Amino acid sequence: MDTSDGWSRRHFFTHAAAATAGVAVAGQVALPQMAAAAEDDGLVEVSCFINGKPETLRIDPRVTLLDALRERLRLTGTKKGCDRGQCGACTVHVDGKRVVSCLTLAATLRGKRITTIEGLAPGDGMHPMQQAFIECDAFQCGFCTSGQIMSAVAVVKEGHARSGDEIREAMSGNICRCGAYPNIVTAINQAAIKRAGEA
Repeated sequence: MDTSDGWSRRHFFTHAAAATAGVAVAGQVALPQMAAAAEDDGLVEVSCFINGKPETLRIDPRVTLLDALRERLRLTGTKKGCDRGQCGACTVHVDGKRVVSCLTLAATLRGKRITTIEGLAPGDGMHPMQQAFIECDAFQCGFCTSGQIMSAVAVVKEGHARSGDEIREAMSGNICRCGAYPNIVTAINQAAIKRAGEA
């Protein structure tokens, strides 16, 4: 190496080693900062009850309840239809009231009680509404059925199943592309009559 400028090979490698050490030291200082940044990742913690069981999720605040149920908790009975709140396929209950989960932010549900089609009936049994849908042949392809049943249970509970017209009006947010509406109304009416008889 040319040493005419006062630099020798020894000086060169000494300064290079010092520079490398400086980078390493800087890296050691930066690592905790990077870890802190990773912890502050913008996620929120949501604790709630899903089908009677406590659940805690760390999620992006923009995640919908539908996506949290299907993708994080593998509760795929709740279906993604239009993803715009127009078809009702994603209907679940939050604190006993029906909601379209595709328009509900999961981050807003701290402490809430969420029921999906998987948790509608205890154990391996069926809810009376599920039984009525089977007996009345109230489905064809079945894609919308879980949302139909969740809405139907709420409609009966709300007292909006006193006539066919009332049922059709109360269920108007749930679309069946197969057109099984007459049998759906019959099933809801049957379940409502049975519930009234047991009351």
